[in-house]
Amino acid sequence: MPLDDPTLIQHIAALSDQYEKALNDNDLTTLDALFYDSEETLRYGVGENLYGITAIRNFRSVRSGGSPPRHIVRRTITVLSPDAAIVNLEFQRTHETRIGRQSQTWINTPQGWKIIAAHVSLMLDKS
Repeated sequence: MPLDDPTLIQHIAALSDQYEKALNDNDLTTLDALFYDSEETLRYGVGENLYGITAIRNFRSVRSGGSPPRHIVRRTITVLSPDAAIVNLEFQRTHETRIGRQSQTWINTPQGWKIIAAHVSLMLDKS
């Protein structure tokens, strides 16, 4: 299977868009639904390492106001197989000069495509 399967790329892009909307809206129900419901799921954040869906949900539920607003600078999607894809993006938070980076590993489960691993980081400010 080619890594650039256009149908799967389009499908994963739509899921990535759904994730960004939920993140910006602080829609915890949708964010939780997009993550694989397992204690194997992980999310490395800017200031936290979260192992398991319970830790991820707990983090989000107590985060005041949700994630800082951001816009996408660049996104790449690599389809590894009919059941695995990686989304990498650069983002910029509103009123910040630093570039952020996010990687998500998506897997196709019986419940649909889900994020099983995510990593978010911010680059150093060059100014």
